[in-house]
Amino acid sequence: MSGIGISRRGLLAGASAFGTTAALSACGAKTGSATSSSGAKADTSGDTVKVGLLNSLSGTMAISEVTVHNALLLAVKEINAAGGVLGKKLKPISQDGASDWPTFAEKAEALITDDKVVATFGCWTSASRKAVKPVFERYKSLLFYPVQYEGLEQSPYIFYIGATTNQQIVPALDYLKKQGLTRLYLVGSDYVFPRTANKIIKAYAEANGMTVVGEDYAPLGSTEFSTIVNKVKDAGADAVFNTLNGDSNVAFFKEYKSAGLSAKSLPVLSVSIAEEEVKSIGTQYLEGQLTAWNYYQTTPGAANTEFVKAYQAAYGADKPTSDPMEAAYISVYLWKEMVEKAGSFDVAKVKKASAGIELDAPEGKVTVDGTTQHVHKTARIGKIGADGLITEVWNSGKPIKPDPYLKDYDWASGLS
Repeated sequence: MSGIGISRRGLLAGASAFGTTAALSACGAKTGSATSSSGAKADTSGDTVKVGLLNSLSGTMAISEVTVHNALLLAVKEINAAGGVLGKKLKPISQDGASDWPTFAEKAEALITDDKVVATFGCWTSASRKAVKPVFERYKSLLFYPVQYEGLEQSPYIFYIGATTNQQIVPALDYLKKQGLTRLYLVGSDYVFPRTANKIIKAYAEANGMTVVGEDYAPLGSTEFSTIVNKVKDAGADAVFNTLNGDSNVAFFKEYKSAGLSAKSLPVLSVSIAEEEVKSIGTQYLEGQLTAWNYYQTTPGAANTEFVKAYQAAYGADKPTSDPMEAAYISVYLWKEMVEKAGSFDVAKVKKASAGIELDAPEGKVTVDGTTQHVHKTARIGKIGADGLITEVWNSGKPIKPDPYLKDYDWASGLS
């Protein structure tokens, strides 16, 4: 039912190590599988139902996606401990997208047609999401996508649980503008999210008295940034807007420091670096730099205190939590609320029940917008500390209604 907060009263206490029960499916995709007008048939006949977990457990994106996978498993375990969904326990079926977009599409089809899952949770990059989007639409199966993205998309079979552009990138630009940082250098990975995000940033800049003084892209997974960093250093920018993804961030920030650049001399605002990436990159390269998200491990509130406690009890006291992990975690709970409101696992009924579903989540109150299948979220700007945690320096004050096509912004009228 809507309005319910996340509760752990049914969670088994004292679990210092989380032995995952997820089955790593070895089956391949059925290319050319027949589809019916009603879509794929999920198996709900027994006392368990399968849910798909589709993440990069290997490759360049594993630095980010393994912990998202862990957060999904934690949510499944908690829900099972509390009795399951409609009286049925959840059996997680994990597939490794391997940081390869065609593999994501193959594994998505395998989850739907071979494993007959009732829903799938996962993907990180927009390239992976766009690769699987036609698969979920073909089979009329649901994907819950947990990561911020570039907007300008809406699928009837995807719920977008991470931020869309007006809940992350636009507030980040508003923040930089208010700080007097109006000359931007854009650095990103060479795929759909950074290129689309930067198209939006350039439109915003033109309408808001800001200047883009440079724009560069590196292949996803690239570790060579000396040329780009030297160009950044010489461009006369006030700030860098960073849309690099995966372990390229490690090489970029190491090169950044080697070039004598710092948060004090030329701040970087990143939209794909969270606590897990901070730990991997090293605080000596990131201290004082800015991030834009909707959740931090330090976000105040009882729901977040409980989430951090449960995650660290499962995976280790030194393990951080992050925005994509939290969004993945609540995505399973949001789906559970939709199913229970619908009284059915049927996709059409679940979609119809989604409007107005609310959770008192670790990030704060979230509400599903049934029209766009996005979520109302509070925007937060944070600063990376020497301890590896991110401290909030600004927030939007209340959840922002999702506007994936930026219809409420005159300067964005030509983007879609």
